Amino acid sequence: MNVDIDKTLFRGELREQEPMSRHTSWKTGGNADYYYRALDIDDLSEFLSSLPNDMPLTWVGLGSNLLVRDGGLSGVVVSVVGVLNELECINENCIALGAGVTSAKAARFAAKQGLAGIEFLAAIPGSIGGALAMNAGAYGGEIWRYVKQVETINRNGKRQFYTSDQFEIAYRSVSLADDEWFVSCILELNISNREQIEKNMKAMLSKRAEAQPLGQHSCGSVFRNPVGDHAARLIDLCGLKGKQLGGAAVSEKHANFIINTGNATSLDIETLIELVQTAVYEKHDVKLTPEVRIIGERGSDQ
Repeated sequence: MNVDIDKTLFRGELREQEPMSRHTSWKTGGNADYYYRALDIDDLSEFLSSLPNDMPLTWVGLGSNLLVRDGGLSGVVVSVVGVLNELECINENCIALGAGVTSAKAARFAAKQGLAGIEFLAAIPGSIGGALAMNAGAYGGEIWRYVKQVETINRNGKRQFYTSDQFEIAYRSVSLADDEWFVSCILELNISNREQIEKNMKAMLSKRAEAQPLGQHSCGSVFRNPVGDHAARLIDLCGLKGKQLGGAAVSEKHANFIINTGNATSLDIETLIELVQTAVYEKHDVKLTPEVRIIGERGSDQ
């Protein structure tokens, strides 16, 4: 998309033709026309308000739940990691978090304050913005159980506060407008014993290390769990552990993980996702819904 952006209107860093493979945990994906990293929340607001209304806009955190197709992304990608990094205790049981704070860092911070509830975030790759957008959860916990207030920003740069009861919350789903994004939140947690919280968190991380293929390029869980079941179990029963397509493979350790073995394209990964969905539906009559967000254009030769 050939659009001139007036760089005098903002203070952050604007890159052109930025490889999205640098910004996703799968390490695949084509180029973004523009990639913007704001200096602070005010600069982000100024930048958004300066964009043409028809400019496509994509919001990314750590890229841990994201598949960018090989043809890349038209318009602007906005990155918030390392920018919206507020992290503070505002009273005896509430903490304020910026959308760019990693989930693991938020969990450790809460534990140090003796506040319980979000230990499970230590086991979730990604940022708080992404966790809020998808109601991230693990080991029986979900972030929106603890949300008291959020702040959002829309594509015109307008910021607004909401309470948690103004959203419809479901499993891996939050009713946020398409042109609006979370920039911060206040979580109301439970006062507890720091040592016990850290012990619980350590146990979760140990369990995660035993069950998941850590240290390999993946997005975490690819599919949502069907009601009353687990996607990994259904995939395993189809005999798909180790199934490889190009450079993408279903993990031998956890069937709901797809690994970039080193030279995968986004097309390899997306095609393998579709193959798994088809196999599970044919064998179990269950339609698996991707948890990963798939965006962008296919490559010119695809």
